[in-house]
Amino acid sequence: MPRAPRRHADEPLLRALALAFPEAHEDFPWGHRAIKVRGKAFVFMSKDEPALSVSVKLPWSAEGALQLPCCEPTHYGLGRSGWVTATFGPKEKAPLDALGSWIEESYRAVAPKRLAGQVAARPAASAPKTRPGAPTRRRPRSSAASRKPARRRQ
Repeated sequence: MPRAPRRHADEPLLRALALAFPEAHEDFPWGHRAIKVRGKAFVFMSKDEPALSVSVKLPWSAEGALQLPCCEPTHYGLGRSGWVTATFGPKEKAPLDALGSWIEESYRAVAPKRLAGQVAARPAASAPKTRPGAPTRRRPRSSAASRKPARRRQ
């Protein structure tokens, strides 16, 4: 009787995290797992393999991610478009916080704006740090009278 393939312990958790985004669904091209939104992939993941491989589109943090020893530009020319692949051995613990934020960034990069806007912003990571009780500065609005009139073309 054939044994069921062993898979990386973190694979089901990352799969569930990616599928939790609005309109996310699973597809299986080329023997890999692809999580897509409206037909566009935002995560490629190994499927039922002992090692874990996760590829995501990182338009804002690819440069930092590529500094990590587990990351490399995604093959097949996708690396030129900001895709990064992180690979972890069978017994290696994957950094779930980092991978979770990368999956979110990839979803925001690939999903239509209206769907991406439905995803709540991550609290502490993106908020600017200010002193509690400190007044917030606002830029004064310029009045219409102080603006220069547009130049006409002749």
